[in-house]
Amino acid sequence: MLQTPSGGAGSGTAARDSGLMSIGTVLNVLRDEFPEVTISKIRFLESEGLIEPQRTPSGYRKFSAGDVERLGHVLRMQRDHYLPLKVIREHLDAMERGEAVPLPVVGRQRTADDVPGLAPAEGPTVARVGRAELLAAADIDEGELKEWESYGLIAPLEDGVYDAEAVTVASLVAELGRFGIEPRHLRLMKAAADREAGLVDQVVAPLRRHRNPQTRAHAEARTKELAALTVKLHAALVQTALGVRLP
Repeated sequence: MLQTPSGGAGSGTAARDSGLMSIGTVLNVLRDEFPEVTISKIRFLESEGLIEPQRTPSGYRKFSAGDVERLGHVLRMQRDHYLPLKVIREHLDAMERGEAVPLPVVGRQRTADDVPGLAPAEGPTVARVGRAELLAAADIDEGELKEWESYGLIAPLEDGVYDAEAVTVASLVAELGRFGIEPRHLRLMKAAADREAGLVDQVVAPLRRHRNPQTRAHAEARTKELAALTVKLHAALVQTALGVRLP
């Protein structure tokens, strides 16, 4: 649970408003754990129905401790689990109704490798996300997504939505961008991934075409197994080329 600091200018504002906080005070509270959060982000989450702060007669937002706690949950689920806002909203609403619901899973999850002590998430997989949900989950804008699509890094499905793994791809592209690696540089990685996927497809294609249903079902398990081995080999080759060893 997020705790409001007892000191600072924000606490005085909260006290004068019977425990309610201005959006600036909320920003200061959240930045202890979420240094990149902005007022625009908080307003956006409100527009998406994630929080409903009170309004003064003059229209100013006033947030309760419950609003701040809910905001913390939203930001944490975005950061640690890359969940779309629609999924987060439905999950929190179910919790408020007293329902015992598992946390859904979308794409890549932050693990103990990212955050020591973070337990792996368990729950149902959300297979598809809309464009707005992808933008919100990856914390990117429309221009960035269009650029990445132009380089083939992300592509919508036939019905215009995205595979859940697109959230993972978008988040990683954004992270690499902070190191000055631009989307055009990542086309080589995409091409290599396509070639690796093609190799796996060649191996499992005979199983998929088999008349026996059990053999066809085995193709899915074999694909996952080969995909895992391919990813491990790729990582090992990159580490060897760079002369580094990751923990």
